[in-house]
Parts: sequence; structure tokens; C-alpha cells
Amino acid sequence: MFPDMLKKVTGKVLRTVNRNLDRAEEQMEKWLGQTGLVSDTTLSTLSEMSTAYRNLWESALLNPLRFVEAESQLLRQHVALGVYGAARACGQQPDPVATAEPDDRRFAAEEWRRWLPYDYLHQAYLLNAQALLDWVDQMPGIPGANHDQMRFYVRQVVSALSPSNFLASNPEALRITVEQRGQNLLEGGRQLLTDISRNPGLFNVAMADVSAFRIGENIATTPGQVVYQNELMQLIQYSPSTPSVYQRPLLVVPPWINKFYILDLTPQNSLIRWMVEQGLTVFVISWVNPGPELRDKGFEDYMLEGPLQAMQVIQAITGEEQLNALGYCIGGTLLGSTLAWLAKKGRQPVASATYLTTLLDFSDPGGIGVFINEHSLSGIERMLQRQGYLDGRAMAFTFNLLRENELFWSFWINNYLKGKPPAAFDLLYWNTDGTNLPARMHAYYLRQMYLENRLVQADALTLAGESIDLAQIEVPSFFLSTQQDHIAKWKTTYRGARVHGGERTFVLAGSGHIAGVVNPPAKGKYGYWCNAQLPEDAEQWFADAERHPGSWWPHWLQWLTQYAGEQVPPREPGSADYPPLQAAPGSYVRVRAADAIAAGQRRAKRPA
Repeated sequence: MFPDMLKKVTGKVLRTVNRNLDRAEEQMEKWLGQTGLVSDTTLSTLSEMSTAYRNLWESALLNPLRFVEAESQLLRQHVALGVYGAARACGQQPDPVATAEPDDRRFAAEEWRRWLPYDYLHQAYLLNAQALLDWVDQMPGIPGANHDQMRFYVRQVVSALSPSNFLASNPEALRITVEQRGQNLLEGGRQLLTDISRNPGLFNVAMADVSAFRIGENIATTPGQVVYQNELMQLIQYSPSTPSVYQRPLLVVPPWINKFYILDLTPQNSLIRWMVEQGLTVFVISWVNPGPELRDKGFEDYMLEGPLQAMQVIQAITGEEQLNALGYCIGGTLLGSTLAWLAKKGRQPVASATYLTTLLDFSDPGGIGVFINEHSLSGIERMLQRQGYLDGRAMAFTFNLLRENELFWSFWINNYLKGKPPAAFDLLYWNTDGTNLPARMHAYYLRQMYLENRLVQADALTLAGESIDLAQIEVPSFFLSTQQDHIAKWKTTYRGARVHGGERTFVLAGSGHIAGVVNPPAKGKYGYWCNAQLPEDAEQWFADAERHPGSWWPHWLQWLTQYAGEQVPPREPGSADYPPLQAAPGSYVRVRAADAIAAGQRRAKRPA
């Protein structure tokens, strides 16, 4: 009876406190918005964080016994840690009370175990961090979406407070400071100032040595020519490297939230170069890096001016009525939408479709789902309406926070505490080279697909005057997903594959969203699973699947050759009607996000 009375009284107090907090938060948001110190997106994020932490506090007050139980368990663990520390002080070597996960490299340095104070400190941190996250996980009465968002924001604070992130509590960084007589801190400060100046208005820690790469010189170097361009894209045709080629050309539709050269990194990691070496005539869309002047370009514009326009140009250049198409990530989402639109039109210029880590069903959007709610989208839409674009650097930062210790704090420690330069790594260089997103397109994509999941609903979406239905697609399709993907989770992509019409092949590769795709055969890494059947349950598919070693690339090529046609003489880029405009990789890919914004703003200020 007493707990019920306590909960009732606490509930009344909380309602009063929440009303006051809501008013204070509303006034604070209004003031910050008027000052222009922070963007609408930041305001929305701050509001969500406030809500998450408030829910955390409410749960503790409304469930005092659960809170006491969690605290008691944590206290017992700290007593055990105290015993451990005393044993070590006496010269013994007991087993640690808390250990980091195998893939957590924050405390991998030997100094964390050699010195007792740091050994005790990092274990205490691990105990506290895990206790807090477990408490969030066990909260009663929190809906799934709210729970995931609450856990995400709590995890960000927990990760930020790691002793590894601070010089005084990081023994490895202190040792380096003593050895280098503080030179590492000078170098770290210089790197920090460089990162701040390189990203005006939005701080991102450097993940790669940007001076080590030059687009078109040692990255994105596959020979070819730009044969067509419009406001949204340049179309690249690559030069043949074999004495004959397959009859049907291949169109690659990459994501527009990043640069296309993820598929054309250094030569040994280039999927595009490998495809050309297998005798394919490869065309690739290179999307523009838009500024505010393209704010009104929508999703259907990307379809009409992207793959549909590219198909017409490819048909004219090669003389082939049909081609094969490949879409990666959101490029695959666009490809599926395009094929459904063509099916409604009764047209079939595509002989086969390949989808790489592509969401068609957005019912489980992965880690990014913590930002997919009405509150978040309203804030993003206000910002898009005001600015006309989403800054690509903000998108990159958001994705990095989904794996914050690996993709943010590890570089913070390396660059600023240890004073080491970022590595010259092609994949990480690409990851820092983001693209902006037009306001109308991005708002549509987030709301219609991520929030409302309308793409898999028959005739729920209308593009360029046609309602589309993925089930009406008759094109044979190959779906490649990756086992550890946190952006396009493989079980969700599997559901999308089952909605797709036509003959379907589903393959699951090892590793994640990028490494699982960019996996050259020469490396012999990861492996992949195949199963010709597509049962309703993804777990059943996996249980019955057969694992194969190495890269999925040769397996895909074997599938594609069924639809590639006969061997014909190689085709040089362009034609009389579409002469080469410039050498690959073209000019669109060289424009950086901040430069595109600045150029658009300068054009907007010019007198009409």
C-alpha cells in the first residue's frame, strides 16, 4: 500500500515539475531561436535529449524499489572492485571485476592494467556505465521507439565521460606527453584548430589525412569520361580494358548522401575497376553536391533526372534497348522506385537489378531510427525550409554517433591527446567527404519512407504522376546485404526483397554497410551466405543458408552474366550525340559540402 501511495504522490509532483520544465524549455528554445546561436536541428536534438533524461529521472522516482535494487547491485560490484584493488595492492593478481568488450579498444593499452589507480578507474567506469545502460533497458512502460532514443542519448553521455577521453585520466596519453615533453599536445592543439577552421559552423574531428588523397590522382582513378550532365548528376562511362565486353551495359546508381567513389577507391579496392576488368561496360551516376539553389529538387526529380535520364543516354550511346542496373544504399531505394514507376508505365528497359545494402522496407531503420519521430522530423523540416538544404557534414556526424566510440572518440584521443596525425585511409577519407541534401527531397524521403514506410505499401506513393507498387516489378533482382550493417539491417532488407516482384536472389555477406560491400576477392575476407529459398522468416533463411568463403563479387558476376548478353567489341566512352565532356571522375565529385553551400549563398546574393 505504501509504494502505491508513494507513486501517487510522486506522480502529482512530477506532473507539476514537468509543466514548469515544459514552460522553461519552451522559453529557452524561443530565446535560442531568436538569437540564431543554434540551428533548428540542434534545438530539436536538445529538446529530445531533455525529454530522454527527464524520462530517466521520472522512472527512478516512480519506481523507487527498482532504483534501490539497481543501486544495491552496483554497490555490491563496487565492493568487489574494492576487494580487487586491495588484493592488487598486496601484490596479488586477481581476476578483474569488469572487462571491456573485445571490440572496445579504449582500454587496450597495457598502462590501464599496469598501474593500479588506472586499473581501478577504468573498471569502475565500466561498472557504472553498464549499470546505467542496464537500468535504462529494464525500465517498465517505455515504448520501444522512446526506449531506443533514451538509450541512445544516455549512451552518448556515458561514452563522452569515459576516462580515456581526458588527458589526466588516460595513462597512455600521459606517458606519450612525458616522452614527447608535451609536443603531442602542441600537435593535438594544431590539429584541433585545423579541424575547426576546415568545418566552419560545424565541428567534425578529422578521421583521415585529407592531404594524402587527390580525387582523380590516387583515388577514383578508373579511366573514363563524363558523357552527360544535368543539374543533378554527371554520367560517367568507363573506358574498356578487355578485348571484348558483354552486350548489355551496367548502370550504377550510388547513394547521394555520399560521393560515388566509395565504389572506386584506390585501385586495389575499386569495385568499378573490377567490374570493368570483367568485361562490363560500366556507367556510373555522379550526383551533384547541392547548395541552397537546388532546394526545390524532390525525390521524383532525382528519379527523372537521375536513372531515367541516364537510361536514355546509355541506350543512345550503346544502341542497346536493355541494360542492367545496380543501386547502392539509397541509390537502391531510388532504383526500386524507378523500376516500379517503369512497371506502371509498361516499360522495361532494365534486364536485371542489383541492390546493395538497400532499404525498401523501412519498418526497422537501424540505428538512425532514434532520429525518426515526429518531433525530430518537425525540427529537421523547419531547418530545411529555412536553409534549403541539409549540410552533409551534419549527416556524417549523425552517422558517426551511431558508433561514437569507434567513429568519434577514438579519433579525438588519437588526434588531440596523443597528437598523432590521422591515418591515410581511403575509406575514412571518403567518409569525411559528404554531400548536402536538397530540402524538398530530404523532407520527402524522411517522412514518406522512414517515418511512414510507404514504399512497401501498394500504390501509397506517387512519383511523377504514377502510384507505384514494388510487387509489380518483374525484373530479376539480386539483393546483397551485410551481416553487421547498422544502417540497413539485413533482416529489414530481407523483408524488402520479399515485397519486390520478379525472380529474387538474396545473399548475405559478412562485415558491415561499407566493408562488406567493398570486399575485393584478392583479400579473401568475410565470406557470404546463399539460400535459393525466401521463407517469410529471415532467421529461417539464415539457418538453411550455405556459407561460402571470400568475396561475394565473383558470385554476383556469375549471376549477372545470365542477363549480360553476348560478347561484343569494346565501346569507347561517348558517341557522336554524346561526346565526352571531361575525364572521369568529373567535376561534380570534387565539390565539397561546405564549398557547395558557400557558392550557393554567393549566387543568391548577386543582383538579378
